[in-house]
Formats: sequence, structure tokens, C-alpha cells
Amino acid sequence: MTNVCVFTLARMKVVNLKQAILQAWKERWSDHQWAINIKKNFPKGQTWDYLNFAEALMEQAMIGPSPNPLILSYLRYAISSQMVSYSSVLTAISKFDGFSRELCVMSLLEIMDMFCHRLNCHGKAEDCIGLCRALLGVLVWLLQGCAFYCEKLRELGPSPSIEAALKACQERLHHLMSSTKIRALVHIARLEDQGSWGNAEQAVLKVSDGLVNVPNQTLRAKLEESLSLVKSIPLMLSVQSDPPVRASFPSVHAFIMLEGTMNLTGEIQPMVEQLMMIKRMQRIPAPLFILEIWKACFTGLIESPEGTEELKWTAFTFLKIPQVLLRLKKYPQSDKGQDFVEDVNAAFQFLLKLTPLLDKADQRCNCDCLSMLLQECNKLGLLSDPNTENLTSKREFSPRLKTAENANIQPNPGLILRAEPTVTNILKTVDADHSKSPEGLLGVLGHMLSGKSLDLLLAAAAATGKLKSFARKFIKLNEFPKHISGEGSKSASVRALLFDISFLMLCHVVQTYGSEVILSDPSPSGETPFFETWLQTCMPEEGKTLNPDHPCFRPEPGKVESLVTLLNNSSEMKLVQVKWHEICLSTPAAILEVLNAWENGVLSVEAVQKITDNIKGKVCSMAICAVAWLVAHVRMLGRDEREKPQTMIRQLVTPNFAENTLQFYNERVIIMSSIMEHMCADVFQQTGAVLRAPVEGQEPIPYRNLLPAKEPIHKALSKQFQVVLRKGWVDSRALHLFESLLNMGGVFWFTNNLIKELLKETRQEWATRVVELLYSIFCLDTHQITLTLLGTILPNLLTDSAHWHSLSDPPGKALAKLSVWCALSSFSSHHKGPLSARQRKRQREDIEDYNSLFPLDDTQPSKLMRLLSSNEDEPAALSSPASETNSQTRRCMTQEKLQGPLHFAVKTERDRSMSSSLSASQLHTVNMRDPLNRVLANLFLLVSSILGSKMAGPHTQFVQSFLEECVDCLEQGSRGSILQFMPFTMVSELVKLPALAKPRIILAITDLTLPLGRRVAAKAISAL
Repeated sequence: MTNVCVFTLARMKVVNLKQAILQAWKERWSDHQWAINIKKNFPKGQTWDYLNFAEALMEQAMIGPSPNPLILSYLRYAISSQMVSYSSVLTAISKFDGFSRELCVMSLLEIMDMFCHRLNCHGKAEDCIGLCRALLGVLVWLLQGCAFYCEKLRELGPSPSIEAALKACQERLHHLMSSTKIRALVHIARLEDQGSWGNAEQAVLKVSDGLVNVPNQTLRAKLEESLSLVKSIPLMLSVQSDPPVRASFPSVHAFIMLEGTMNLTGEIQPMVEQLMMIKRMQRIPAPLFILEIWKACFTGLIESPEGTEELKWTAFTFLKIPQVLLRLKKYPQSDKGQDFVEDVNAAFQFLLKLTPLLDKADQRCNCDCLSMLLQECNKLGLLSDPNTENLTSKREFSPRLKTAENANIQPNPGLILRAEPTVTNILKTVDADHSKSPEGLLGVLGHMLSGKSLDLLLAAAAATGKLKSFARKFIKLNEFPKHISGEGSKSASVRALLFDISFLMLCHVVQTYGSEVILSDPSPSGETPFFETWLQTCMPEEGKTLNPDHPCFRPEPGKVESLVTLLNNSSEMKLVQVKWHEICLSTPAAILEVLNAWENGVLSVEAVQKITDNIKGKVCSMAICAVAWLVAHVRMLGRDEREKPQTMIRQLVTPNFAENTLQFYNERVIIMSSIMEHMCADVFQQTGAVLRAPVEGQEPIPYRNLLPAKEPIHKALSKQFQVVLRKGWVDSRALHLFESLLNMGGVFWFTNNLIKELLKETRQEWATRVVELLYSIFCLDTHQITLTLLGTILPNLLTDSAHWHSLSDPPGKALAKLSVWCALSSFSSHHKGPLSARQRKRQREDIEDYNSLFPLDDTQPSKLMRLLSSNEDEPAALSSPASETNSQTRRCMTQEKLQGPLHFAVKTERDRSMSSSLSASQLHTVNMRDPLNRVLANLFLLVSSILGSKMAGPHTQFVQSFLEECVDCLEQGSRGSILQFMPFTMVSELVKLPALAKPRIILAITDLTLPLGRRVAAKAISAL
């Protein structure tokens, strides 16, 4: 009933208003008299818009073929005296459809001229959205007017009056669309009202079709220009400034080096996404981006240590990178007007000019590397046939070093390319049923052990994503010898060899590519296989400490006693009816018995030697199990107690070339020795002991013992980083050294010290280089380093005035750029896949517990927010609204001032419609239990408080640089941006900074997919 009364009253007022307008016209009131009388009889609120005042005046003024000048003067007075809002006037104009009455149209255009050069709105958010809608409406009206007059020119031919009306509409359209602010407001209206924007698009098409009817070429060109401005509205956020001209990109180079050196087994998709992230953030042109990838690959090939590492790099370059480029080809490219195949061709054209690099790679690989790469890219459709032939013909060959030594050596790239199909064939062979005649399978396995065949096959499998399947098949094969049914000596030998070879291969895979290759996928049967159990509990690995007294090393006493007796009395191991997995589990306890007997004088050195010869004489896996336990045991001993255990290790490592050894012994013992050397490297290095005399021509274990012996680790870190900085790129050795320092010092120590190196750099060009290098180094463990950087280091720098000077430009701006890059990379990738092997090693990190740093309970004050409030009884917590409506009624977060030297005054308004911590992430129901989400949310609260304070300084400049970088790196339409954690109330503080008070920046930092985000953006832009 009440609503009906209000509606009736409003309608009566509108009727009375029309009568008053007619009376004023009849009595010829001046605009001044009219305003006085109208205000007496119609007491207004904030404006007269609720009476549709502008529309009523417009309706009365446009009744005849020409406008009523007196009533129009009333409208002009109402506009000048702000009796009506601009949005109501624009809405009234857009409702006029009598385009045939040209004088009326011209009058309306003149009214628009009164205020369109100073359009703004300082009212409520709803009023600002109303202005956006009104601008979209008048845009459609102007386009429809242009379309109408173009059609009239087609029907009537050239006409000066129609051409003048068309020109008038075009000029107003161009004037409106030339303003970035107005285009931004129309962009918001487009998202608010898709239907009206559809009308605008239809009108654009009509005008485009009618352009041929415009005889005036100048007017036609101006119309085309105006239409292009209209069409650019949906693309406002994708327009970016041109990237700086550079020839090298250290972050791409270093990331490829990292992947090739440490992550050959990694999946292709995460690598592709990370590369695209780098390309997008740094706006690297596609040809130069691809060129940098190839440069890094060739550098890795040239500098890789001989042996397994060289094969891994070869597989990475010739098998994995072409597949990466194939995935990149499927990504939508931001480079306009260029096909990805042409980009690849252009990259190779650039690469051809780097003759010294290509010559060095050819000498190292003993083949024409570029030609082989071109062929692989051509097979995958990355290069056309003409381009491939053209590039091949342009390569200027240098004289290769075909000496007598290497003339007969087959090049690794050719071997790797042939190994790829071989891997598939072997997988099929191992999959077959060999229960009846396992001898055939034994021949295949023996062939795999010869020379470097195993490393070639493993590298090819790793680069093509088949290594996990490969390992799973050999675990299954290792389980096969468990099943014994009446067997003779021949079948017992075959069974022993199948167990031994599969065990050796699996150990080699673990040491070369990491245990996650085997442990990441659970066994399909549900029962844990023997090798997985042994790997987890008994096998020494880098960063893993074993307990020699663990129950896994203490099997049933009866089995141990029988094994000790067998080893001590027999001239050689018996094979028939032996359960090899039980023997392997009993070996450590047997070795302990032997060691105790030797230390107590019960056994002589010769007796111990006989026992170790028996252990390694037939089945190498027994010796590996023995050494694995001895390594764990030696770690627990003092320097003086290590002599006899280390002697036993040396005895076991030395090959035993007896005549009665099993088949393929020489091949097996080479792999066995390599496995043992890797196991023992750390414990022998601790005391400076030598495992065995160095063999001529045999390379030491690559990338081991890189840390200087008597130098503090912070000096080692600083020195290595300076070397990398001067060089301009990160090599494989430096990456391994950085990883060792990260493991030793911990994430906070590592990140903090490298950030100190950045803040020392006061040269703009070098600061930029530091950012690119640090970003790639931080890829060693992006997620944990990002948590530390954003959750601990940045808040410390921003909340302590003693550190503010270090945030001055250029290092401050460089740190802002690095922080945004890390945040974006970590946020986009940390939900998408399992942790890498490197990250898995550091799950026991010494960084702060983020649940206590940023608690979930709203009643519990967080550490960061205690920095922002001197009143600890008033916690500042993140609101977690269920919907946008009820979120606006939640309690305000109060932030009075900061403790210590930082005295920020953060305004608190009791009548605020939303919490000062409310952000788009909460309306999207982002999981705030995730540490990274909480760190980002609290960092943006800190940034908001800095912007709201009355104290400016380098920290304010840092915040500005941080937000500018966020906008520069923004991907259009990306709902998952880190900016979703920014409080909505922060936008009103941002526009106070001249560098950030730009329509495009406001559009970028607000989530326009949300109604509340659009209102916040409209309010901020309207006030500019």
C-alpha cells in the first residue's frame, strides 16, 4: 500500500511538473524566473533526477519540427546550476529518435557540448554506474544518427544539410571516444549492460556499411577513425606500451638452463606455462624468445660435463625442446600479424648469425647440430619445407675436428634420436609375458647394459615423458623373481640376473633423475613392491639421512645367521631357491655381524675380504645393499672409528673379475661401482678420505662438492652472484651451487641475502639485470621463496623506517618488479601440479608458519596486522563473506596507527558500506587456508594502509612501482590475477597518486567481473 502511494505521489509530481513547464512557456518566464518558481513549488533532494526533470524539459522542447528555444534555455539553466545530473541529460538525449528533424538534433548536440568536456560524477557508486550507462546510451544514439544520415545520403544523394548533420554527429562521437576516461566508463557499461553494447555493435556495422555513401573523403576518413575508437573499447586492457629493445633475456636463458640441468623429467605443460609467463611479463617478441631458448640449449650442450649430463642435455635439446615449441605454437600468440612457424623461422635466421656458438656445439657433438634440429622441427610442423632447405643451405660449415680418436665415435644427437623409438620397443618387450622363457628378455637387458646404451635410453625416456613408465615396468620385473617353482641351476641364474639387472637399473634411475620418478606414482596393485620399500628406508640420497639402527636393517635373526654362515664358509653364493629380496634385506645385518667380528678380532682382514668377494661375486645388488647400510653407519661414527667400515666399502666397490661370475658381470659391475660412488661421495668427503685411486680418463661425479671448503656460505653466495651478474647469465654449475646454498642456508637466509644484493645495485641497467637473474634463480623453489619474500622480507622493509632508504629507485623499483614476477609465477603455477624433486627436499623449511603468521580465526590478531595497529585488542582480520550483499554489512576493520617509527593514520568510517579488507578474492571464494593466498591478502592490506597514510617516502614509491608492475603484467580478463586480493577501498587511495590516477590502471586493478568491482571502478574513474 505504501509503495502504491509513493508511486502515485511521484506520478502526480511529474504531471504537475509538465504543467509548470507549460505555464512558464505561456507566460514567457525567463530562465531565472523559471528556476525560482520551480524551486518554490518542487522542493528537491540532491538532484531533480527522480522527477525525470531533464527528460520532461526535453520532451516539451522537441515537440515541433524545430526545438523550443525558451524551454531549451530552461534545460541549459538546469544543467549549469546542477539541478539535473549529466547522466540524466545524456539519457534523455539518447531517447530522442527523430533524426529527420535536423534542427532538433543539432540543438541536442549543442547541449552535449555544454558539459561533455568536463564529465564527472562525485556522488554514490550507483550514480557513477548511471553515468556509465548514460554514456553507452548516447554512444549508441550518435552511432544511430551517423547510420541514419549515411542511409539518407544513399537515398537522396549529396545533400549539404544532411552532410552537415552527419559531420556534427561524427565530431561529437570522435570527441567522446578520444577521451580515455569516457572509453573506460563505456567499457564498464558494456559489462553492465551487454544488450546495449550489442546495439552499439550493430550500429557500428550499419555505419561501416554506409560509409560508401559518404561523398566527402575527409568526413569518411574521420568516421572510420571514430569507429576504430569505438571498436577499441573491449580491448582497452590489452593495449600495452612497446617493450624495450633488447637483444638478450637472461631470465629465459637461465630458466632453460635450470630445466635442462635439473628437471629433464619434468612435465612439458608446466614448463610451457612458465615460459609463457616470462614472455608475457617481459613482453618479449616471439622470434627473440625462441632464439633465447635455442641459445640456452646450445650453451648447455657445450658446457655440460661428459657422460650422463651430456646425454641429458642432448635429449633435452633434440627431443624435449621441439615438443615444448609445439605446445607454444598452440598458445594464443599476442604478437599480431605473425604466424608461429614464421617466428621459428626468424629465430633460426638469427641463430645462424651466431657462428661461434654453432661451431663450438658442432665440435662438442661431432655433428651438424643445427641441421638435425631443423629436421626435427620440420617433422613436427614447426618449419615449412622451403624454410628448412633455406636455413640448411645458409649454414657456413667450419672445419670439424675429425681426429683419429673421434672419427669412429657416433654423435650423441643421432644416438638420442634413434634411442627414442627404441624406448617404446623395450617397454613393449618388457610388458610381454616372460614367465615361460625369460632368457629372451635377459638378452634385451644385457644389450641395454653395454656401453652407454642405458644412459642413452634413460635420457630419451626422461625427455619424452616415458621414464616413469620405464621405471614402473622394471619394478614389476624386479618383483618377478620372487616367484620360485622347482628350478634348475640355469633358470636360477636367469632369475638372479633379472633381479640384479632390474635392481641396478632402478638404482641408477634414482641417482640420475631422482626418487620421485619411482615414488610419485603408487603401485597399481596396492602392495608396495620390494624396491620402493628399500628405496624409501635403506638407500642413501642427497639430503636424506638414514638411521642404521632402523628396523628395516634388522630382519629375522635366523635368516641373518644363515646368510653370515653362507658368506663365511662357501666359496661362492648358491643361486637355486634363493629369495633375493630377502637376501638384500638381510645383508645389512650380516655386514654388521661381520664388522663387529672384525673389530673384535674374531675375523682377519683376509676373511673379511673373502666375505666381501662373495657378496659382490654373483649378484651386485647385495653389494649395493651392504654399502647403503655402511654409509648410514659411517655417518654416525667419529673420524677415528671410520677406518674399518670404509675399508669394507672399498673392498665392495672394487670389481671381482673371477671366472665363475654370472653373465654380463663386467657391464653390471660398472653400474654397481657408479652407484656406490654416488652413495659414498658425501661420507668420504667429510674426512677428506678417498674411495679409490682416481682412474685416468674417468670424470669425477659432476656438480658435487661445489662449496668452498673454508669460506662462510654468505660470502660464497655473494661471490657467486657477482660472477653471474658480471657474466650476464647463469650456467649449470652456478645453478647447482645456488641449490646447495639454498639447501644449506634455508629459504629465508637464501632469499634475504640475494635481496640484499639487489638493493645494493644503484645502476638502472644493472638493477634490471639483477631482477632477471634473481627471478630465474628463484625458480629453484619459486613457491617457498615467494612466500618468504612477500610474507616476511617485504613487510619488514615496508614497516621499518630504517629500511626505507633502501627502497629508493632504482633498486626499489627493481624489487617491486621482482616481487610481482614471483607472485604471479607462484600464484599461477602452485595449484597446477606436484612439487618437483628440488622442492620436495625442502618440505621441512625453516620459514615461519604461515597459519600463525596469518591466522584463520577472525578473533586472533595476525602478526602482520599487529604491525598495523597499536591496539592489540582490536584484531584486523580478513572478512570472508558468503555473498557480495552480506559482505558489505560486515564490521569494519580498524587500523589506527603503526607501532614504532611508522605512524600511518588509516581512516576508519563507521558508515562505510564495506569492510576495508573486502577484496574480490573473497567474493570469488578463494581458499584463504592456502599460505600464498593469505600472504598476498595481507600484503595488499599493508599496501592499502601505506597508501592511506599521511607520510610519503621511498616506501610509497615502492608501492606505486609494485602496482604499476601488476598492471603491466596483467593478462586481459584474467580472473586469477593477484590483484584480486587488493581491498576495494584501496582504489580510492590509488587515484590520489598522479602516476596511478589513470583510467586504464583503475580498470586493470579492479575485478570487472563483479558488480561491486564495476561500481568501485566507475566511482574512481568518474572522479578523475
